[in-house]
Amino acid sequence: MDIFAHTLWATVGAKKLNDSLGKKEKKNISILWASFWGIFPDFFAFTVPTLLSIYSLIFSGKSLYDISHHGPHLSEGDPTFNLASYLYQYSHSIIIFLLVFGIVWIIFKRPQFVMLGWLLHIILDIPSHSLEFFPTPFLFPFSNYHFPYGIMWSNQWFMIINYSFLLFVFLYFLFRKKKNI
Repeated sequence: MDIFAHTLWATVGAKKLNDSLGKKEKKNISILWASFWGIFPDFFAFTVPTLLSIYSLIFSGKSLYDISHHGPHLSEGDPTFNLASYLYQYSHSIIIFLLVFGIVWIIFKRPQFVMLGWLLHIILDIPSHSLEFFPTPFLFPFSNYHFPYGIMWSNQWFMIINYSFLLFVFLYFLFRKKKNI
């Protein structure tokens, strides 16, 4: 799924958690931080490789085509692609998420529900990534299994359906809020 949609779905998730949790936990769920955690997996996997690609564009004489050419036909030997793939398996693993979430829970002595945006990101990516382009390694490091029936999130009809659902959900919250005023 694209980063903008991940941000919006994390916002929806935070709003729903704020509506359903008690007053004490409610102040713990920041929509801004939930949105950050909603994009964290992609931010973690792609920021450094993107910066390296920009550096290559500026200082090594590579063309824009060279650094933007990706997909199944991208050379597996490309170091930027390899770094992104390596980081991606960590940031898109439910196992790694649960480990980090548990450590943070121990440190803060309570669950940090705001981090659930990260889990939501992984769950949304499982069916919205095909095997051809960054399939979601959600069981890493215990399994190399990838959901085999994923749909490319960039598919036009998928984008239309996804953003239609988002529009519907945001309108629901808007009208429900106006009704409660």
